[in-house]
Amino acid sequence: MANDTEILHYLWNGKLPVCFQLDEQEIHGIQNPEPFYLMVPRMSYFPLVCDKVKKHFVKHVDPEKQEMEMWLEFKNIPLKWNNPIGVLYDLFTINDKQVDLPWKITVHFDNFPEDQLLRCSCRESVESNFMSSMKEADMLKHRSQVFSTMQRHQHNQLWTGLLNDKFDQFWSENKKLMEPSEGSYFKHIPIHFYRSGSSVMTQTLVKPVSDDGNHITLGELIKLNYPSLDNPKIFTHGICIPHETPIQWMSEHMSYLDNFLHLVII
Repeated sequence: MANDTEILHYLWNGKLPVCFQLDEQEIHGIQNPEPFYLMVPRMSYFPLVCDKVKKHFVKHVDPEKQEMEMWLEFKNIPLKWNNPIGVLYDLFTINDKQVDLPWKITVHFDNFPEDQLLRCSCRESVESNFMSSMKEADMLKHRSQVFSTMQRHQHNQLWTGLLNDKFDQFWSENKKLMEPSEGSYFKHIPIHFYRSGSSVMTQTLVKPVSDDGNHITLGELIKLNYPSLDNPKIFTHGICIPHETPIQWMSEHMSYLDNFLHLVII
């Protein structure tokens, strides 16, 4: 992997100001709770940063519903906890000129949308989902030759680095997953594609180089997968990416912590 740690640090340190508000229909009692403000890492996941949010609001809901699973929504769209926070923000705000910061999110304890969200009863659910994504990404990049050979303590380094927002701890192990095993390229590039405004994800098998050995650029990749779109804008980490950017470079430098590129197409 290219030694460009400045970019990695910049993306790791990306934060979003969020204003959490309890749904008015779920307020129990005469006292309305104050909104709860929090700076959250773009790279993290809502269940890992919302303990204080739940503690703030739970006493203001019906006691019979206080043990129910908390879930979040934005403009009537349930937010999938298994997507990184930055991906969710880009999906639903990047093309909406009326969205200002802080990002206003509604908190619920009732009427869990079973048909739209997975249950997340504990942090172990997030860990399992995260590690499965890393394993899948390694299968695409290295034919599973790196992640599967790591020891349990190395997997723990990755997880606790994410959990505790420790860059050096995470990247001491993740750098092994970012080193091409076949020359200068990964076997395939782990990418999740989204259309702006929808949390529906699509995924195809993506090679980093063409049959004649040239770098495949982001523009070439999008044209191949979305031929009907005329010069679309592609965002990740809130950044509009130039079409001439090689996708191998993007995979090494702009992947989320699950080792996938998450691209929002407008």
